[in-house]
Amino acid sequence: MANPTGFDISEFKAAASPRSVWAKRDPWARYEAWRYNGPFSRFNRFKRIFPGLGIASVAFAGYCAYEHFFLKDEHHH
Repeated sequence: MANPTGFDISEFKAAASPRSVWAKRDPWARYEAWRYNGPFSRFNRFKRIFPGLGIASVAFAGYCAYEHFFLKDEHHH
């Protein structure tokens, strides 16, 4: 069945995709490339959101274990 509007959806999808012809011809692409490579990659940005969380979690777990096994409260009945 022919499209009565004459609009080709495949052209729209190609134009809307980030890998379209315009995205390949973007004159600013090389200036923006540093934002997504190396230390600024998506993984590295999310890895450094909470810098001391791992050390703090281990220290807190160690303190909880120390308190549970070595600091007994004698006043409870």
